[in-house]
This record gives sequence, C-alpha cells and structure tokens, in this order.
Amino acid sequence: MSERFFPRDDYFMRLALREAERALEHEDVPIGAVVVRNGEVLASAHNERELRGDPTAHAEVLAVREAARLDGSWRVLDAVLYVTLEPCAMCAGAVVLARLPRVVYGAADPKAGACGSVLDVLGEPRLNHRPEVSGGLLADECGALLSAFFAARR
Repeated sequence: MSERFFPRDDYFMRLALREAERALEHEDVPIGAVVVRNGEVLASAHNERELRGDPTAHAEVLAVREAARLDGSWRVLDAVLYVTLEPCAMCAGAVVLARLPRVVYGAADPKAGACGSVLDVLGEPRLNHRPEVSGGLLADECGALLSAFFAARR
C-alpha cells in the first residue's frame, strides 16, 4: 500500500464522498465508490445494504458490478476504484476477481479493512492479481462522515 496519489485522484474521491452521502437517505452506512477509466466515471454506487436487505450490497461491489455490466465483461481493466473506506475482504475479493488495476481509498478500517489494516487481500502474493493500492486520500473527510453517522446512532 502506498500514499501515492495523482492530481485527479482528489476529484474522484470527492465524487465518491458525494455518493457516500446518498446512502444517508436510506440510513445506510455512508460509503461511496466510483469506478473511473481514462478520466471518465464508468460507474458509481453507495452502500445499499439496508435499502436492499442484502449483505453484499456494498458500494464497491455495486460499482464494480455496474462497471462490468457496462463493459460487457467481468474484467474491469484499465480502471481505478475510488472508495471512501478501505475495502473489506468481500470487496477486496471482488476487486481481485474483476482484475481492477488500482484502488484508492479514503479512511482506513481498523475493524474490517482488507488492504492492510486487518487483512491484506489485495497484497496477497498467492492470488493471481494484485492491484496497486493507495490509501489515506481525504481520510479525515471520509472518516468524519462515518464518525458522524455512527455517533448519531449511539
């Protein structure tokens, strides 16, 4: 995992943050994801677990599914996934299976993060694909959105 970011990364993470805010409309954990290729948004999504009653309806999975559908292939090549929270093991597995070459996340997840915090699925040398991972982009803003959500629930 690195903290190497490119000039447009900030812009796309801000789009992911906007997407995360949409999850609040249906009382879901505010996590947003955007899949970008060649500087264009291919797909975006936010958590919809509560809305769909589906434990797999994480922002990353929904965005990757939509990107694959639009591509007409299960491989989402030459794209970047921007997500406001470090992906969990399920979402990291989806990234590996979709062959996404790069993941950029905002806040680290010390309870379920699978990009180095708890597990390192994306860095696992025994898997057939290892994307580049850059973490910590706009981490304070991403984390504040999550903290406010959980504070209101306590």
